[in-house]
Amino acid sequence: MKNIKAIIFDAYGTLFDVNSAAEKCKDKIGNKWENFANYWRTTQLEYTWLRSLMNRHKDFWQVTEDSLDKSMKAFSIDPSMRNELLNLYKVLSPFKEVPEVLKTLKEKKFKLAILSNGTPTLLNELVKSNNLNNLFDDLFSIEQVGIYKPDSKVYDMPIKKYHIEKNEVAFLSANTWDVSGGGNYGFNSIWVNRNNNIFDNLDYKPNLQIKNLKDLLPKLDLK
Repeated sequence: MKNIKAIIFDAYGTLFDVNSAAEKCKDKIGNKWENFANYWRTTQLEYTWLRSLMNRHKDFWQVTEDSLDKSMKAFSIDPSMRNELLNLYKVLSPFKEVPEVLKTLKEKKFKLAILSNGTPTLLNELVKSNNLNNLFDDLFSIEQVGIYKPDSKVYDMPIKKYHIEKNEVAFLSANTWDVSGGGNYGFNSIWVNRNNNIFDNLDYKPNLQIKNLKDLLPKLDLK
């Protein structure tokens, strides 16, 4: 993969483990913690898409709260755990290889950025709590354009900021719909398939599929 000038990452599920909030509470939640975490995540994403279609925007933190409330009811989670789960969501853990890979890419002088549904406040807290804030040039939030991924206006943001061509961007996401959104926009879209999932049928095939971020390094023109 040559002529890449910027490497853009999705945040939730790609750099940061969205299940880590519930996992840290598994002693209280019990064996259903993983199913609960997956349900919360699925509901959260569904709400972003539905609100975009209905033109009824709420920011990602409000959507996260709304989807948690539904999920807690669905799994009969003690309501007293709500604040604990929300606070843990603000400081989700990165996947273990993330800091090392980001440092390597930074040393190679790539532009590094996050492009996320998250609010600016959420993204800043997320990277700072994990000591990653000095590794990113930008944290692009959909709040700048007022609509969620995979709307093309979201993917426009780094292109307009960096004044580069779409094919000079490597875009990484663990979410197949996001990989397709970025790829259809014109990015070199890379699927981070951590869990051996099946790619969605959205008339797009990723430029590259990797198991984790370490697999990206040999594919880049690192000098």
